Amino acid sequence: MSEPILWIIVPCYNEEAVLPITAPLFLQKLSGLIAEKKVAEESRILFVNDGSKDKTWEIIRELARGDEHFLGIAQSRNRGHQNALLAGLMEAKDRCEITITIDCDGQDDMNAMDAMVEEYKKGCDIVYGVRSSRKSDSFFKRSTARSFYRLMSKMGVEMVYDHADYRLVSAKVLQHFADFREVNIFLRGMFPLVGFKSGCVYYERHERMAGESHYPLKKMIAFAIEGITSLSVKPLTLIVVFGLITCLLGFIGIIWAIVEVLLGNAVTGWASTVCIILFLGGVQLLSIGVIGQYVGKIYLETKQRPRYIISERTWTDAD
Repeated sequence: MSEPILWIIVPCYNEEAVLPITAPLFLQKLSGLIAEKKVAEESRILFVNDGSKDKTWEIIRELARGDEHFLGIAQSRNRGHQNALLAGLMEAKDRCEITITIDCDGQDDMNAMDAMVEEYKKGCDIVYGVRSSRKSDSFFKRSTARSFYRLMSKMGVEMVYDHADYRLVSAKVLQHFADFREVNIFLRGMFPLVGFKSGCVYYERHERMAGESHYPLKKMIAFAIEGITSLSVKPLTLIVVFGLITCLLGFIGIIWAIVEVLLGNAVTGWASTVCIILFLGGVQLLSIGVIGQYVGKIYLETKQRPRYIISERTWTDAD
């Protein structure tokens, strides 16, 4: 069996501070895999510029001019981390046997790539990079992360616990994954839906080597909402259940009110009336909001707009 061609997909957004540090490390890791005959010489590192506003794209182009193992594509504007990953994967699927996606910040242990490739050679088409611990995280981040995974599980989203977007995927899987046409994408929940044999590789996550994180709490909450509403209809089911319970309580209240009138104990009061109105109004607004999230996604899906647009490449068809 010949060595597989590997493309390492690295999404980048405003990474001018960390890219000069991690790019040589990516090349060192790839060169080591090639030297050990684990992957083919034709393997490449593909940087995906996600509409950066700094000098990220200039650095990527300079890297590509300096070494043939570096490649780069640029999106026409910022589309988000998931769309940048998708753009890189779709660009690579016809040019290699396996891909590994990894963030640019150097937090994910690059040495785990060796174990991922070994798992692929044992027959796995998807290999998930899973954090072995969260010792490096603050208490708040660790707690919110665990809550995130529990919430996604409760909502019926199939995910690998403590896995982000560090994974190996074979070209065979990507060919089938290309049939997933939805605009609202949540990759870590979509790949388990494709199927095929999968495995896990555990690693320690480090501190970011340079620059600032692009995932504050606000973005993490939005990311969770995106994942739930993209892959689960359970919130709609919960609305139905909650509606039934509210109707039942209302029916009991009607019976109680009628009994009180018949017994002559009815007292005119505004407090109970106001409380009931506020409660029902809140339930209705919340329910309409959840339904609105799904209607909005349907609206975006029906437009069938492109999920990414590549404006530049560091190579040409002739290359």
